[in-house]
Formats: sequence, structure tokens, C-alpha cells
Amino acid sequence: MAVNLKGRSFLTLMDFTSQEIRYLLDLAHDLKAKKRAGICGDRLKGKNIVLLFEKTSTRTRCSFEVACHDEGGHVTYLEASGSQVGKKESIEDSAKVLGRFFDGIEYRGFEQKTVEDLAKYSGIPVWNGLTDIDHPTQILADMMTMEEHINKPLSKTKVIFCGDIRNNMAYAWMYGCAKMGIHFVAYGPDELEVDKEVLAASRKVAGETGSIIEVSSDPACLKGADVIYTDVWASMGEEDQIPDKVKMLTPFKVTMELLKATGNQDVLFLHCLPAFHDFETKMAKTWKEKGYDIREVTDEVFRSRHSVVFDEAENRMHTIKAIMVATL
Repeated sequence: MAVNLKGRSFLTLMDFTSQEIRYLLDLAHDLKAKKRAGICGDRLKGKNIVLLFEKTSTRTRCSFEVACHDEGGHVTYLEASGSQVGKKESIEDSAKVLGRFFDGIEYRGFEQKTVEDLAKYSGIPVWNGLTDIDHPTQILADMMTMEEHINKPLSKTKVIFCGDIRNNMAYAWMYGCAKMGIHFVAYGPDELEVDKEVLAASRKVAGETGSIIEVSSDPACLKGADVIYTDVWASMGEEDQIPDKVKMLTPFKVTMELLKATGNQDVLFLHCLPAFHDFETKMAKTWKEKGYDIREVTDEVFRSRHSVVFDEAENRMHTIKAIMVATL
């Protein structure tokens, strides 16, 4: 079946069919191979995109900028302090203005409604670089990385998300796994209750694709995992919650013992990054001095052969390039 995504926004994987996601992954693999071969493209020649960042980033910003430049496009970067978006000018009015200047808009910030409104009013493709409840570009890169390192179809794999099972990465994984027929387990403490609407929507799609979506606090769920995934225990703006989060989530820290519990000698460790795996960051050092170990993964795991986090980080660029090429 032919796939045409031109003019589409990329707000959540729930907006796409399994075939469309498959198309984006195939395109990403192809574009990565071309870049490795030194073949420059011109698919975005004459295109201008704007990056709207309410939350800072390394990988997302660099991925969009390099990917766009690789294909001949031009980038404008606006951070929260550098524009009137949402302050002196409403999201609706800003979207209508930006839609006259640019061919595409990337948004990274807080509310999902903001990225939805940008798409609603701008009249051009809008791409979700992260919101409080979703991170679809990250999941596409994660799936690409799985395909590079696991010798079986995505629909035959099992992904375990460990730790804060209520964060945007856990929910984004539910959506992605449901769409692609992947067995997904949110492994975390019982006191963290997953959003009922997110769980219901994921399980509804899972019923059509053969996916399994589970929530568990039982370490027995680790058995047979192909991927162990985690994220930082306190998202941006939640630093005041760290003492409580450390107490609650330390039993779900990714250690070599946890990897061994999967029974899979080749289990992969993935992480969206940045990760607290040692005490070489200012934040980790500060909290250690206060008596809190905020590491969600041990340094042993992070630097082990199981860890493919830097392949994963690179694949942000290739998958984001695929999204822009396909929609523009």
C-alpha cells in the first residue's frame, strides 16, 4: 500500500497506522545509510522550519537542525525568552503568523494542547519534540535502534519500562508498542497509577495489532525482555519531588542484577538521555551531598555491552529527518 504523509503533522504515534510508522522507520534506515555513504540530499531545499523550545534539549534541537541542514533546509530556533509565543501573543495567533513564514514547526514544551493548537491553526506540518504526556520522535528512534540490534521483528519483541511509569516516556512507549504489536510492560511501584485514559487507548489499539500492554510491580515480569528502558526519576520542573522519588523508585533502578533477571544474555539497555549513571554531573553530585542517590541506572549497566544508548541518540537525527522529509 502506498504511503503519503505530505502535509501531515506528527503529534503522537496514535495518529498513525502501523503501516505509516513502518514507512517512517524504513525511510529513516534509508536516510541513515545515505548519510553514512556521504550522499547529501536536497529533499528540504527551499524549506524553512522553526523550532519552538519551552524546554531545553541537546538531542532534539541538534537532531532537527542537522537533519534539516543535511537535506538543504533552513532552521530558525526560538526559545521561550526569544519570542512572544504564548505571552503577548496567543498560541492561535502565533501559529497563524508562523504558518505564513515557515513550512514546518517543531514544538518542545509542556502541554500537549499547545502542539495540537499549533497544528490546528498554522496550516503547516507541526512536529512534537516532547510534551508532558508524549515523546513520539524518541520512540521512533528507539524502534529504529531495536531493529538494528535485535534479529527479529518488532512484533516479536518485549519492552520493559522501569521506574516512573507515569511519565511521558512510559506513555509514549505504550502508544508505540500498541501500534507496532510489541509486548510492553510498565514496571514500577504500585502507588504510581498509570493514566486510565492512556492505558485504555493503548489497549484498544493493542487488541487490533496483537500487542500486549501490562502494568506490574512484580520482578517476574522482567523474564524474556528484549529491551530494558528507563528515564530520569524527576522530569524538568519536578526537582522538588526527588527525595520522594528516590525512596519510591530505587527498587526499580536498572542494575546488572535486573538485566540478569530477564534471562536474555543479549538484552538491550535503552535510555532517552540525559541519564544519571554516575556522579559526574552537578545535579547528581548536589543530591548525593544531600544523601540522595538519584541514579536511575548504574554506571556498570550504562557502560556495558548491553547499552546502545549512543546509537539510539544518533538515531534521533535519522528518524526526525525521515519525519520532516515525509511530511514536507
